[in-house]
Parts: sequence; C-alpha cells; structure tokens
Amino acid sequence: MKTHMADGTPSALKEMFNASRYRHIAGLLAGAVPGFDRKHFLASATVNLSELSLLQRMRRMTEACRATLPGDYLSALEFLGQIAPRIDHGFVSVFLCDFVGLYGHDHFEASMEALKYFTRTGSAEFAIREFLKRDLMRTLAVMSKWSKDPDEHLRRLACEGCRPRLPWSFRLEALVADPSPNRSILENLKSDPSRYVRKSVANHLNDISKDHPDWLFAMISRWPKENVHTTWIIKHALRTLIKRGDQRALAVIGASCRTKIELTNLKLVPGSVKLGGRIQFSFQLKSYGKTGQRLIVDYAVHYVKKSGKTAPKVFKLHELALAPSATASLSKQHRLQELTTRRHYPGRHRLEIMINGKLVGGRNFLLTT
Repeated sequence: MKTHMADGTPSALKEMFNASRYRHIAGLLAGAVPGFDRKHFLASATVNLSELSLLQRMRRMTEACRATLPGDYLSALEFLGQIAPRIDHGFVSVFLCDFVGLYGHDHFEASMEALKYFTRTGSAEFAIREFLKRDLMRTLAVMSKWSKDPDEHLRRLACEGCRPRLPWSFRLEALVADPSPNRSILENLKSDPSRYVRKSVANHLNDISKDHPDWLFAMISRWPKENVHTTWIIKHALRTLIKRGDQRALAVIGASCRTKIELTNLKLVPGSVKLGGRIQFSFQLKSYGKTGQRLIVDYAVHYVKKSGKTAPKVFKLHELALAPSATASLSKQHRLQELTTRRHYPGRHRLEIMINGKLVGGRNFLLTT
C-alpha cells in the first residue's frame, strides 16, 4: 500500500489522513448533517496531527465523528451511510467501519448491517474483530451467511475478518487455539471464483498452518483437487510450510525435501551496500538425479535487529522443474530500504539460498547507513 506525492515520490502512508482529507470529510458531513459544526470537527481531528501514526489518524477521524455528529449511535450511522459512497479514497473509508467497531456493540444487528454496507467501500476486516472478540459464535454465524453472498467484498470479509492472526490487528486467541469454528466459512469459499476472495482464504489457511498443520491437512485432503480455484488456494496456503521444508506440504505440490541438486557459482555483489541500495545475486543449480525434480527456490535475508542479533525473512524466488542432468541459472536483485514493516540496522547480513525448504548455500554482505 503506497501513496505518492504530486511529483511521483513516495510519501508516508499516514498522509492518507492529512489535513486536506479531514477537510474533505468535514465537507461531506456538512452537506449531510443539518447544522454540522465543521470547525469543531477539524479542531478535534487535526490537533497534534504530525505526531500520530496511520491508525491513530484513522481513529482520530472516528472520534471526531462521534464528538460532532448529533443524536445517538444509530442516528450517526445514518449520516455516515449517506457520505460513504462519496469518500474519495478506499482506505480512508475504513474509518466508517472503525466507527461501528468502536461504538456499535450495544446494537449488534444494526452494526452487522452497517459493516455489510461499509465493507464495499472500505474493508471492515478490523472492525468485525471487535465483535468476534466479544461474542465469537454469534458473529461467526453472521459471517458464515456472508460467505455465501453474491458480493465478493462480503465473502472476502467473512474470511479475512476471522483470520486468527490478521496483520495490523490483534490475534483472536480463541481461534488461534482452535480454528474449527471457522470451518464452515472456509468450506464455503474453498472454490470461490474471485481471486480477491481466494487470496484471503489462502492467507487464512496459512495462519492456521502455523499452529495446527495436522488440522489443516485433514481438511484440505478432502477438497476437490480437480478444481483449479481450490488447488490455487491450497498451494498458496501451504507457503509457510513449504518454506520450512514440510514433507506433507511439498508432497501436495509434487515436490520433495530430498532433492539431488548441486548449487554452484553463487555470487553476491556488492559486498557492502548502503541503505536504500541493492544487492544482486546469481547462482546455478545442477541436477544429478535420474528423474525430473520439482524445485521451490526461495532465498532468506538474515536482517540485523536492534539488539545486534539477526533474524531471517524468507522470500520467494522461483519454481521450476529440472530434468535429469540439467542446469538452471537464476539471479535476483534485492533492495535494502526502509519499510513500514521493517526497520534496517547496519551490520553484517547474510543471504541464503533454499531449495524445497533446505539450505544449500549462502553469502554475507555488509549494510551501512
């Protein structure tokens, strides 16, 4: 998720909620709400704005709406529903869902209908978790119905919202411990025609694979492998287990952890790179097996942490079928840049090549800032 300045250079994600955006929302509310206090809204929303993170800025929008919209929660929902189609940015629309997640717990049915409506313009995956946390089974019953809806946005919400380990949100510890309450939703979506939905199903299953691989394999073993949508979901759901060299996961995609492969000519340049720069690496793989081999080639970068220790991050590189005695040449550039999800620290890093989850070689390089 990136935004850009007028000249094309990247800007901070939090600038999606800048002073101009708050004025835009204030204008929409002023057009929908008789006597709306635009000045009060902007004063509430923009105080100390530069010090706030992306999600803090979104929450500030939510709180400013509650402070300035007249009437009770249900009245406020009506006004927010009127402006929803006119908001000029999809992610910014998430504050509508956040309003429901923060203030709607005493009005369950109305809140579910509001999230059903709002998720079409800004995903309600974070807001629905507030209801799952308070009343898991009641909320899942609604989401199970959503998983059969003709609207792909609602089907996607049904799956994404109850992921046990959804990024940028709190874990649903009950579902981390036992994913079975989500089974009906996953079963309903296992062959979904929408890639948007299938990606969510695969990510949901990947969450489960980290805690309950046996449960996962028992479920997908009964799924129709002849369906191309289902096989796509299964392959992407097993990516973490494949990177770990799990034999069952490799077998599902026709690979093995016992490869007969030699890695040669591994090169990495430059040996020292500044933050924001790139490293480039290349190598050859030679088969000495008597039959063809399916190879999942990944690479790991062991990043230096603030403590000085290193921790690996695994990236996909290539998938190929290598014939007996055949050779394949692979190369890749990898950029070392600051991300919202990764902070870089100077020091000796390490690049490692992995085939079907097994380490086959590596090189060190120095990162400077």
